[in-house]
Amino acid sequence: MESLRELYRTGVGPSSSHTMGPRRAAEIFAAKHPNADSFRVVLFASLAATGKGHLTDVAVTQGLAPTRVAIDWRPEELLPGHPNGMLFEALNAKGEKEDEWLVYSTGGGAISETGMPSVSSHTYKLSSMEEILAHCLKEGIPFWQFVEACEGEGIWDFLREKLHDMMASLDRGLSTEGVLPGVLGLTRKAWTFHQKAVMSGDHFRRTGKISAYALAVSEENAAGGTIVTAPTCGACGVLPAVIRYLMEVVKAEEVIFLRALATAGLIGNLIKYNASISGAEVGCQGEVGTACAMAAGAAAQILGGTVRQVEYAAEMGLEHHLGLTCDPVAGLVQIPCIERNAFAATRAMNCADYALFSDGTHFISFDEVVRVMRQTGYDLPSPYRETSAGGLARAYEDRIK
Repeated sequence: MESLRELYRTGVGPSSSHTMGPRRAAEIFAAKHPNADSFRVVLFASLAATGKGHLTDVAVTQGLAPTRVAIDWRPEELLPGHPNGMLFEALNAKGEKEDEWLVYSTGGGAISETGMPSVSSHTYKLSSMEEILAHCLKEGIPFWQFVEACEGEGIWDFLREKLHDMMASLDRGLSTEGVLPGVLGLTRKAWTFHQKAVMSGDHFRRTGKISAYALAVSEENAAGGTIVTAPTCGACGVLPAVIRYLMEVVKAEEVIFLRALATAGLIGNLIKYNASISGAEVGCQGEVGTACAMAAGAAAQILGGTVRQVEYAAEMGLEHHLGLTCDPVAGLVQIPCIERNAFAATRAMNCADYALFSDGTHFISFDEVVRVMRQTGYDLPSPYRETSAGGLARAYEDRIK
């Protein structure tokens, strides 16, 4: 598995797979062809189907600037490597093709020429929860210490930067009101939720605060603000919301929350490596489901859980999102995405609580749920994998006809 530096990325929303990845690919291709007269970019399948709502064309054009760009949208054409395929072509003054590059945006801002995760650099030699759990139990160490052993002590400076970036996006989201960009005219809710939560009794305060924090980050993402993929832009609000809430409740040293980010990253990495975090490939279970698993494991650790309880919390976070479809209304990361972050954040805390009431023993393992999620995602028909051709997106289209 790759380093956590490849999982947590600070960037501009609204989509890691549809904006961050394509822009990164465009910048690489532009650097390779500084003298090109123009570029042509072909976007396939999910990238083409929801690319306009996700601002894929804007990201690609900015990445290739200032050279002229022509974009060819092919939503019906699926390439074998991944649903998020891109073909970059460099053209001379006569319009003749001088070079081309086929590349895929595989989720979380990552790109790949094969559509598969990179195998060029393995930071982690163990790649299953079963192996890592056995190792941690044998050595008597927590998950975060295993991360440190694999990544080196420099990982803490990186995670500190990402934690600060997460909290900054949350604070911006809490202090901003107004309407999100796009045809839906969706009003930001984070500020209102937070005000109500602060004034509520104990029964509502936890849910209200966690929801407000998740909404704040997700709304920043939908507005094209700067966020941290955790593991994607579309699911970026879940982990920061849980971390912020526990910062207020536990009031521990910052290192406790950095260690939680390390454990959450390990959980996300396992899902990314053994299944997928791409909504276009496996549906929203791979995005919000993974984010919930990451946040649940992090919360269980912060609250004093054993490695078995942390694994159990993460397993529940993913298990109870199995089959979740990715059907963004109007191709925007707004409905159902923003609310979904809030619900997943509160569910993550519930998973952590449940795991801590237990001794960590359970019947279906984390690894088994990851395999089931992967197969479930592949079994989902394409209208439910970030194409906006089915589900809630279809309901919206039918209503406005």
